[in-house]
Amino acid sequence: MKSNKKNLIRLIVALAAFVAAFSCYLTLESRAPWWAWLIVFLSVYLVISYDVLWRAAKNIAHGKVFDENFLMIVATVGAFCILEFAEAVAVMIFYQVGEYFQSYAVGKSRRSIAELMDICPQTARIATESGETEVDPETVEPGTNVIVYAGERIPIDGTVVSGSGYIDASALTGESKPVKVAVGDAVPSGAISTSGVLTVRTEKAYADSTVAKILDLVENASAKKAKTENFITRFAAVYTPAVVICALLIAVLPPLIIAYDSQAVWVDYVTRALTFLVVSCPCALVISVPLSFFGGIGAASRRGILVKGGNYLELLSRVDTVAFDKTGTVTKGAFEVVKVQGERRSVLETAARAERFSTHPIARSVLAAAEADGIRMEEFPQSDASNVTEIAGRGVLLNTDDGEILCGNALLMKERGIRCSELEATGTVVYVSRKGEYVGAVEISDAIKPDSAAAIAELKTQGVKTVILTGDRRSSARAVAETVGVDECVAELLPDGKVTEIERLMDENKASASVEACGKRAKKRRRGAVAFVGDGINDAPVLSRADLGIAMGALGSDAAIEAADIVLMNDRLSQIPEARRIARRTLGIVKQNIIFALFVKAAVLVLAACGIANMWLAVFADVGVAVLAILNSMRALKVKNKSKQPNGGGTDVQKTATA
Repeated sequence: MKSNKKNLIRLIVALAAFVAAFSCYLTLESRAPWWAWLIVFLSVYLVISYDVLWRAAKNIAHGKVFDENFLMIVATVGAFCILEFAEAVAVMIFYQVGEYFQSYAVGKSRRSIAELMDICPQTARIATESGETEVDPETVEPGTNVIVYAGERIPIDGTVVSGSGYIDASALTGESKPVKVAVGDAVPSGAISTSGVLTVRTEKAYADSTVAKILDLVENASAKKAKTENFITRFAAVYTPAVVICALLIAVLPPLIIAYDSQAVWVDYVTRALTFLVVSCPCALVISVPLSFFGGIGAASRRGILVKGGNYLELLSRVDTVAFDKTGTVTKGAFEVVKVQGERRSVLETAARAERFSTHPIARSVLAAAEADGIRMEEFPQSDASNVTEIAGRGVLLNTDDGEILCGNALLMKERGIRCSELEATGTVVYVSRKGEYVGAVEISDAIKPDSAAAIAELKTQGVKTVILTGDRRSSARAVAETVGVDECVAELLPDGKVTEIERLMDENKASASVEACGKRAKKRRRGAVAFVGDGINDAPVLSRADLGIAMGALGSDAAIEAADIVLMNDRLSQIPEARRIARRTLGIVKQNIIFALFVKAAVLVLAACGIANMWLAVFADVGVAVLAILNSMRALKVKNKSKQPNGGGTDVQKTATA
């Protein structure tokens, strides 16, 4: 900001001095020798161009000759050499005005992204014998209790050990709905406590916490250049020396051919060459293309989608096949009661009484359903605890004063002589009996996430093929696949089997692109990319093998998140079509900038070589085009949310995201 203000003051001073000098020149031109006007305009020139001169000299000393600074110096010094003093200074002033607006635009874009990621707590408050002390979060050891007041950010990932309230994790997940937390809940660093005082026991060092890793991902994303960015860098390295040689040929060859001894011809073609040089600078491409990718990454980050590099954003834009893991990705990864056979309250009450002492996930889901129906566990006799017997591979037996209660599979019922018909179900069925009489059954299954079907439907509208690859049994996988509407489902896969299936999908894409490329009239199609979405440690190999790996950030394992190229911080599949829209929009802006810049430059280069374009038009073709391209790039930061989230689409913070 300070640098911009200084440049603005310098521009105003230089512009005022130029206007005064030019006015005097128009009225007193014949009354003063040429060298006097040289001194006047050169003084103004040095005020406005000293930084350009310094950068050019420094770059030349480091072997970087052909950049925009060099081109501007050659063009304006050349104008002085042909006694076009006023034009030389005016061109430099115009150039610096463009640079000022360019710097302002780039700074605004970077500040916008910085604001999105301004989630890093500066201090951590810990309790000591002498009271509360604020320390640097990097010095806090794992296992330390930190105190977080309402309105403050949680400094390090941890677990709530005291207090309850709500946290705002929107900066991490893009989910605006506050999340309720209480003792025992995991909370991520960077989230804001919106109510109450929380005491959080840190689970890891600051460097390994969510907020530190997110910032590291975003800050280093630019290190992984997209193919388009690499092309522009290579293009500029070849293009700039080529146009310098062309400018030299324009200045020398025509005068030698037309009239060797005509000073007017030499001046005309040298002016054309200088104009050609100013036009040729590729700064519009070199600056705007990386800035577009940076803006796209920033827009995705604001939505809780972490993209680890511009190359992955470009890859996402051409994804045409998405394969999903089932458990924890398409489904919640947690058992829920989905169906009750018999009188609901009676079945749940009987089952809960027998299952309440078990820690098995199925038992926990039965208890959760019973509590949701208003059944109070504390009303059951405490003596039940000593009368429970777990029957391995069968279920649970509870002896009560008025008879025994059985909860288990169909085999347990058969062995005890209790008549019941086996239910056709995709999930796990728990049969319930009391005093030898069949009461009913509870079907327990891994519930599908609320937004899974909508997300897959939206991907289909975008022309993307969807597949489920899972290690689960076929019946369960097929039921989920039919419910969410995927195109293909392959079940009972080990981790290496998933890798094999991903390779098959990649080969199919390659073959499809080759078929389309065959024939004289066929247009060659670029091979579409295959993405895999997973969350478990067993998904790490396939996440690495796929063209693009996408991991669940809230519930996903550390190995999966590390292996992935994109991380979904709130575990919603609806973020995938949204991320794809952002990627395609970003690539569209990049292409717009490239086409616009090349078209304008090509047109003005031809005009300059023909002597039609003057220096003012040349500066517009350079700086003006760069400013317009940068302003267009900033649009990548703003992406409207077109997808509608179903109710309950958000997730509570169940596990600290380790991006």
